[in-house]
Amino acid sequence: MDQNWPEIRAWRKQKRAELIAQREALEDIRHRQMNAAISAHIEAGFTLLSNMTIGFCWPYKSEFDARFVVRNFRQLGAAAALPVVVAKAEPLQFRAWWPGAPMTKGVYDIPIPDGTALVMPDAAIVPMIGFDAQGYRLGYGGGYFDRTLDAASPRPLAIGVSFEFAGLPTIRPQPHDVPMDFVVTEAGIYAAKNAQLMRINAEECGERAQQLCQQRGLPRSRSRSQPAGAYASPPCYAGEFPGYFGDSGETSQGKDVKP
Repeated sequence: MDQNWPEIRAWRKQKRAELIAQREALEDIRHRQMNAAISAHIEAGFTLLSNMTIGFCWPYKSEFDARFVVRNFRQLGAAAALPVVVAKAEPLQFRAWWPGAPMTKGVYDIPIPDGTALVMPDAAIVPMIGFDAQGYRLGYGGGYFDRTLDAASPRPLAIGVSFEFAGLPTIRPQPHDVPMDFVVTEAGIYAAKNAQLMRINAEECGERAQQLCQQRGLPRSRSRSQPAGAYASPPCYAGEFPGYFGDSGETSQGKDVKP
């Protein structure tokens, strides 16, 4: 560990607070626009996700809301999973999720699946408070995603998502930090290559993502009791995800949705 780690940790804590405050101060309409732009970039650049199990996070503190893009990939055949904290300083577990899956409250009262099957995602859409020019992620400080990515074999495709203003020259990475494979903001897609982020278009993203998946042996074979495109009944699911059944979705694409 870097001998300056206490000072670096204090610096990260301050940056974390500043960036969270900045995104929570976004006007609702601007937040929805940025969320929609990120979703569009993911759909255009990562079409291979339609044949994968996708790990994603329930939105927290005005971060990117991945539920919309995951819904669209599920309609094409993908499966979805949510992370669960099982113990301090341990990798996350992922449990299968689908519309209407039994849910309970996890850390910070974030909804998590209640007793659904344990799965290993082929790709993870990873929320980032901030990110740096090398593709390292500034998270909430627990190190859970770093441990999870480091322990997984093969490692899932790591797609970090954040807002463009959250880009930093460096997060002062440490040996335990794991860079993202890609970073997606409302401004576009970046690939982490040769220790730096490079802006790429959707076609280049698709090609690079496919190469990484082939190298890692992804996607894994998967089975689950519920077909990928299946839906729960509208009365069961509508309360969990406003906007899912075809309305504008403006309520749930706003900040701090609590379905």
